[in-house]
Amino acid sequence: MINKEVKSAEEACQNIQDGMTIMLGGFGLCGIPENCIQVLVDKELQQLTCISNNAGVDDFGLGLLLQKKQIKKMISSYVGENDEFERQMLSGELEVDLIPQGSLAERCRAGGAGIPAFFTPAGYGTEVGEGKEVREFNGKPHILESALTADYAIVKAWKGDKAGNLIYKGTARNFNPPMAMAGKITIAEVEELVEPGELNPNEIHTPGIFVQHIFQGEKFEKRIEQRTVINK
Repeated sequence: MINKEVKSAEEACQNIQDGMTIMLGGFGLCGIPENCIQVLVDKELQQLTCISNNAGVDDFGLGLLLQKKQIKKMISSYVGENDEFERQMLSGELEVDLIPQGSLAERCRAGGAGIPAFFTPAGYGTEVGEGKEVREFNGKPHILESALTADYAIVKAWKGDKAGNLIYKGTARNFNPPMAMAGKITIAEVEELVEPGELNPNEIHTPGIFVQHIFQGEKFEKRIEQRTVINK
């Protein structure tokens, strides 16, 4: 068994450099690698390409990198509640590739599975499909989408062991598992780190073969992106 534990987010991210492409798991503010994102901010990395479902909010998550203009390009499916993301996109300061959410998930999954491209009906006839190869299947047009991979994939899990096996909770399973497979190097921050053998093999979502570095995060805020209060 290879022990993949590192002491901190700083150690895990020490070799990430300017200009790299990074996948970051999470859905809204759920299941995002908060500790590693803060390290990327503190390292003052520049010209990053980030692949993420969305970009957090203005003062949290990837919004912290956007505030300091550290991201050159966002590959995502949702601008969300991030005003700075919207402002930079509309002003042309930030290159943005908006992708249908299902296509984004499948492009990450394909990258991890070694599938270079696939055909999907999503986006046909829209700006998403412009310039892409079109083929007809069962009488319906489909566009060719390429797989996504990254220099680093940074994911957040509920539990993990020192061999890199991961268990996610709830909505965090949306993008973290496929991204964990698609990074050349995958970093996992977990809420609870246990010894190998302590996790139920039947409950593991990401096998340790896909993970190179794992650590127990020091702080998780777990913010709510949109708070809805119903007064009765």
